[in-house]
Amino acid sequence: MTSVPVFPLNAVLFPGVVTPLHIFEDRYRALMRDLLAIRDPADRVFAVVAIREGYEVGDHGMQSMHRTGTLVQLTESERYDDGTFDIEVTGRHRVVLLEVDGSGEYMRAECDMLDDASDADEDTVDDEAARTLATFEQYRDQLSELRGGPVLAGPMPRDPTYLSYSLAATCLLSQAERQELLEAGDAASRLAMLRRSLRQEMRAMRAIPSLPATEVARTRWSPN
Repeated sequence: MTSVPVFPLNAVLFPGVVTPLHIFEDRYRALMRDLLAIRDPADRVFAVVAIREGYEVGDHGMQSMHRTGTLVQLTESERYDDGTFDIEVTGRHRVVLLEVDGSGEYMRAECDMLDDASDADEDTVDDEAARTLATFEQYRDQLSELRGGPVLAGPMPRDPTYLSYSLAATCLLSQAERQELLEAGDAASRLAMLRRSLRQEMRAMRAIPSLPATEVARTRWSPN
């Protein structure tokens, strides 16, 4: 169990995925200043958890948040004259929040790292990865044809665990679907869930081509 700062966000982040964020609230400006004061960049970490009810900002703010999130490392930052930051974070590990302390400038929580279960044998997981990657390639081709040009381009990781995370961040999914994928106990389960979601989306694209979202996730894969 370890204590880390907590950043509630209207998004689900995944291990191995690089995500850009814009920091403008005072409490998270304070978090950035504290993180940047840490000498070792590997120790500049905080937990990102998705908001269940409420908003990131505003009079009402966040009402509740999920307990399963992702420990991320601050890897790039740019501070502006008005005190705001543009940053990039890289997901490192799934975490579950235990005790949350909101008494400081920003929230902190005791959390445990979540490891994937290892019930499925290696051949089964590799088969799930191959099947899901093939389904994703069909989905990518269909979406590219609909958009009139290549989308979701680039190679995907071959490791089943990180393939599941990368696809979960890349594909056009709802926040609820992404949270469900993050909470899945193992890579095989995530890959099977992704396959079902992609097939549903492909059916929707064939039925009503104007329905799918037109913006792809602005995240990229990182092996670091």
